Parts: sequence; C-alpha cells; structure tokens
Amino acid sequence: MTERALRLGTRRSKLAMAQSGQVAEAVSRVTGRPVELVEITTYGDVSREALAQIGGTGVFVTALRDALLKGEVDFAVHSLKDLPTTQPEELVLAAVPVREDPRDVIVARDALKFTDLPRGARIGTGSPRRMAQLNAYARAHGLDIETVPIRGNVDTRIRYVRDGELDAVVLAAAGLNRIGRSDEVTDFLSVDTVLPAPGQGALAIECAADHADLIAALGELDDPFTRAAVTAERSLLAALEAGCSAPVGALADLLADGQIVKEMRLRGVVGTTDGTRMVQLSTTGPVPQTHEQAMALGRELATEMLAQGAAGLMGERAH
Repeated sequence: MTERALRLGTRRSKLAMAQSGQVAEAVSRVTGRPVELVEITTYGDVSREALAQIGGTGVFVTALRDALLKGEVDFAVHSLKDLPTTQPEELVLAAVPVREDPRDVIVARDALKFTDLPRGARIGTGSPRRMAQLNAYARAHGLDIETVPIRGNVDTRIRYVRDGELDAVVLAAAGLNRIGRSDEVTDFLSVDTVLPAPGQGALAIECAADHADLIAALGELDDPFTRAAVTAERSLLAALEAGCSAPVGALADLLADGQIVKEMRLRGVVGTTDGTRMVQLSTTGPVPQTHEQAMALGRELATEMLAQGAAGLMGERAH
C-alpha cells in the first residue's frame, strides 16, 4: 500500500505556487512519497493596503502556520523574508534550501539600466527598504528619480511599466528566476547599491515540531551556509526590533581565499525612505558553526548600528 501524499501548504500566487512546486519535487525525491499542494489564502494576499500600513510582519505567513497547527497540512513553504523573526515553539524550521540570487533587479522601459533612466523617472516599489536605498544612491550620484509606492504580484508590477504608468519597477531576482521570467530583467542592482531584505532569495520549509520523521526527511534539503547566513540577517532584524516592512537591508556572505572559506561578512543598512539619512555598517567573523554563533553575528552588528542612530530611522517598529 502506498503512503498517503504529504500535504504542502502554500500561498496561491504564481510565484508561491512555482517555488512550492519545486520544493514538492525535492521532498518527493527524498521521501519517496507524493506531495500535493494545498492552496491557502493569507491576509497579505487579500488586503490592498500597503504592507507598512497592515503591519507587514507575518501577513503572508499566519494562515499557513494556522493550517500547520490544525493538522490541515503536513508542512509549509514560505519566502523566508516574510517570516517573523520569532519562531513559534510548536513549529520548526525544518529546512532552508540553497538560496537563489538575493539581489534586487530593475525591469524598465526600453531595456534601460537604472543609471540610464531619464530625469524624473518614476520607479515603482512597495518596499521602504528599496525606496531608502534607491533614493540615497540617486542623491549621491546626481540622479533625479521618484519612487512610487505600489503593490501587486509580478504581472501587475511589470504591467505598470508596459502600460507606461511607470518608467521602471524593482523586483527580487529570485522571484523572476523561479517563474522563468528572468529575461525581463533590464538591470541587476549590485548589493553595494541596494542591500536585499533579510532572507531574500531563500525559502523556509516549516512543519510541526512533533513530526520527528518528517523533520528528519525535510532536513535533507537544508543548506548549512544558507541557514547560517539568513540566521545572521534575521538576528540583525530582530535586534533592531524592526518589522518585515521596515527599511532594513541585510546580507551575509562568505569570504573565501581561493577555495577556502575564511569568514562570514554581514552587512546591514537602515535609512529613511527619502534617502537623506542612512546607517550602513558591516562586520565579519568566523563562519558560524551553530545557530547561536550566527545569531551573535547579527546582534553584534545591530548593536553597532543602534549606536549610530539606526533606531530613529525606522518608521516601522515591531509590535
């Protein structure tokens, strides 16, 4: 008798379905069991308000977690950047697979690069983090841009450009890669220009803490370097007491000497959305071997950033 299919909880968006489908195939390979997608609508999917207005924290996650706790699904897949920094005791982050490209990208009219956009160019993004860094870069380099708050899925955002309402929109490279639309990117934003959201490009596979066999099976999809990196980034976010929609960017990467990985570098930025005030710092340390070491790296950088006045630059605080 074949075992019943594992139920994977996922948001309904095209991107969520694509990345959950990829995880489903991988889980099926490691468990030998079929996996079926269970579509769940979250508050963030139905609300039309800006994320900063509805709180940001957990709005794409809570309904999936509720389904896990009720036993309606066996595990769930999230975009890791959507996860609140506090982990419920009843649930466990069973796997963080290898990270996709963490960078932000521009999709612009006439295949323009960011620095080639005309004076007064209107750039759409729903992210205070992106607004802060794009405006800061523009001020520093004499570019004349206007950042315009938008919401919606990938299709909706790109349509603003196609219809001529906006000159460009900013999206995550990982999302476009996962839905096979990376050919629409007109420019990749260097992480030296715009640091991504903590955890951007990574997925989180979550299940109930009392399902030991499933946790062990899902753990085969875990990538230790990705987990260490996103743990450090999210530790920074938590120590700053910032919500998911706060203007905080963070990226941990590995510094190598030839083929030998020497250290992990963590960079963080906080800024006002108009780009006039920024705190941007970095720290390096040994590659974390434990969860606590990765957490410590994030807390260390947060302490330095708070000492430089980061708290006063965040309009969105955690609740």
